[in-house]
Amino acid sequence: MICCGDTMKTVFLCGGVGKRMWPITRDKFLLKFMGKTLLEHHITLAKEAGIKDFVFICNPENCEEIREIAGKCKVESQFAIQERAVGMAGALVSAKEYLDDEILIVSPHDIVDGIAYTRMMEERNGSSYNSYMLGYTVENYFPGGYLEVNESDEIIGIVEKPGKGNEPSNMVNIVFHLHKKPPDLMKYIESIKSSGDDIYEMALDRMMSEGIKFRVVRYEGAWIPIKYPWHMLDAVGYFLDKSEARISPEAEISETARIYGKVIIESGARVMDNAVIRGPCYIGKNCIVGNNALVRANSHMCDDSVAGYCTEVKTSYLGENCYTHMNYVGDSIIMENCNLGAGSITANWRFDGKNVRIKVMGEEVDTGRDKLGVIMGNGCKTGINTSIMPGVRVGENSIVGPGVILSGDLRENSIIVQNTT
Repeated sequence: MICCGDTMKTVFLCGGVGKRMWPITRDKFLLKFMGKTLLEHHITLAKEAGIKDFVFICNPENCEEIREIAGKCKVESQFAIQERAVGMAGALVSAKEYLDDEILIVSPHDIVDGIAYTRMMEERNGSSYNSYMLGYTVENYFPGGYLEVNESDEIIGIVEKPGKGNEPSNMVNIVFHLHKKPPDLMKYIESIKSSGDDIYEMALDRMMSEGIKFRVVRYEGAWIPIKYPWHMLDAVGYFLDKSEARISPEAEISETARIYGKVIIESGARVMDNAVIRGPCYIGKNCIVGNNALVRANSHMCDDSVAGYCTEVKTSYLGENCYTHMNYVGDSIIMENCNLGAGSITANWRFDGKNVRIKVMGEEVDTGRDKLGVIMGNGCKTGINTSIMPGVRVGENSIVGPGVILSGDLRENSIIVQNTT
């Protein structure tokens, strides 16, 4: 543990809205992996780095749940409510009364190793810069902010989404920023007149131009920004890779079941006769892997879900209280309280072998995956023998009727049935 003093606070930005995640409506930092929310994972890393105090910037809808998480983690906490999602500057202004000493601003939507926290603390303790920003070197274009850095690792500018070929460097700005003098930062933020959501970045640029020193903290650990739903599958792979195999003594495993490789099985889970689990996989509390079922290859079953009789789950995320029976679930994300009728299939591969592309906010996005199945929101159902084509999204509380071949997105609260006329 690195001692970082009694005044440092981690400020978690929890007030924004994930516009690119449809049909997933749950806040990204509240998504669960290995039985914990992303926010809980971040709190654990910060505590291990020696940080004791936390500020959570919430929105009116999620503040109560965040309070519960902070209480569960037993941390000293303060809470601010951001009434409108208008960027980082708006978030910090809403928490201004709590930002009286050194702060580490963190986006809990991004997955990082614990070394991100410890490296930041080491730099802060070992040098005298005003502010520090975590920088990650990329090989390919990433649609985010880039840092302009001189030979002394001082940051001299930030360029937001410059477009491919216009990057000032190959170093991406991770929202992991340490400021030693937050009151000065707030003065700059409040001096910017703009209707956009980039006031925070404009304030930092102005500070740099007026001689206030910023230093990049070079980070070479894992970094998984959850910008789109399919990034949840990358997150599953990350957490499984970091975990050790274990089977709870309170799990029930049939003598004829077979378990291979790195598999985590939590208490109350049951693995039935002739079931096979090929790790790496995570089986949450009270889950059931039914007779003759196969779960494999970076699959993650949240608590109380069922991979039923003769179901195959491959490289997929099943949320809490999901039920399957004689299904193929491949490279898919299925959120909470969903039920797949017998014989339902999620196709995950295009005949031409090309990457699956999905239209997000009017723009077609290459997922970077040649295999991607369904992305299904909370509370959905399929009838028997339905087929869902690669990369199709199903909105919350929708029903795909028996025998339907679904080849396009289905909005929330919708029902589609087979035309029998």
